[in-house]
Amino acid sequence: MNKFGFVLHPLDAHDIARKYRPLKYLPESWVEGLLGLMRPPFVSQITDLRSATGASADGCFVGCTATSRQLIEWPPEQAYARILSAIDLAARWGAKIVGLGAFTAVAGDKGLTLAERASVGVTTGNSYTVYTAIEGALKAAELMGLEVGDSRAAVLGATGSIGRACALLLAPTVGALTLVGRRPEALASIAEEVRGESPRPVEVATDIRSGLQDADIVLAVTSATEAIVGPDDVKPGAVLCDVARPRNVSRALAERNDVLVIEGGAVAVPGEDFDFGFDFGFPPGLAYACMAETMILALEGRFEHYSLGPELRLEQVREMGALAQKHGFRLAGFRCFERTVSDEEIARRREAAGR
Repeated sequence: MNKFGFVLHPLDAHDIARKYRPLKYLPESWVEGLLGLMRPPFVSQITDLRSATGASADGCFVGCTATSRQLIEWPPEQAYARILSAIDLAARWGAKIVGLGAFTAVAGDKGLTLAERASVGVTTGNSYTVYTAIEGALKAAELMGLEVGDSRAAVLGATGSIGRACALLLAPTVGALTLVGRRPEALASIAEEVRGESPRPVEVATDIRSGLQDADIVLAVTSATEAIVGPDDVKPGAVLCDVARPRNVSRALAERNDVLVIEGGAVAVPGEDFDFGFDFGFPPGLAYACMAETMILALEGRFEHYSLGPELRLEQVREMGALAQKHGFRLAGFRCFERTVSDEEIARRREAAGR
């Protein structure tokens, strides 16, 4: 039997308090301290995942006992040790490939060191995350009445591994592209790389508002630990695909009736109402794209390292899109802050934007 594992972790102290309610009365630093005393938990077992090809796999969720802030601020070796303990738990259960969820895929060198030290294959799941983010953003743009080929897109977090890949794949499709990030030299380097892929105009910006204010389509993919895009940062009619966890887009922006905010990376797993045995905020049968990539590799019997490092390989992004289609994984309907976004709501937002 092909087996996979996937590492989850609490995004912040509030995540922990949702499961252990008395902890909500404690300061965040105390909760994080208590978390540090815990061993990695075995969260749930996933059985009878079946591909459209007839292949099957079993899996498990395991926990990494650290918040997003801790994984980012700790020295890399401390973060690696905590994540590796979760990977080892999945490997002892029988997993042959393990996916890194949320900030376990960001800490340190984006999976490279973890892959060197793990006894099993490791993936960040970022290739399929990129594929579905672009697929969802472009589909949403069309539903909002945008002519994609004439639209300006912006990638917020363009210097990251996901952002760079999104920029390179988006550039030939849209009318113009803005790369937004904090490091001017890194932005300039990626802009030069993007210009090699497309003759369309490419600009860079280090200020969020100035970088997004003219954008029709925004992909938010930073590793910020809190919302950084507010209600006044985008123009009417814009489509924002928030791929980041924790979210980059504030709830106040999502409440504007003339823009469309969607969550990136929601994927329908083959089979009706597939059950993961754990509530991570999605309805039955849906998974994050990074989870789905791990499942797809297991169904393929490819227990190898994948989607690692600061520069994703575009051929892996394209390959993962093809493998997802082969096994019956597909982009799910749009979601925003734990709720489904209906076609009727999109039509209302399109009308409010004057289209």
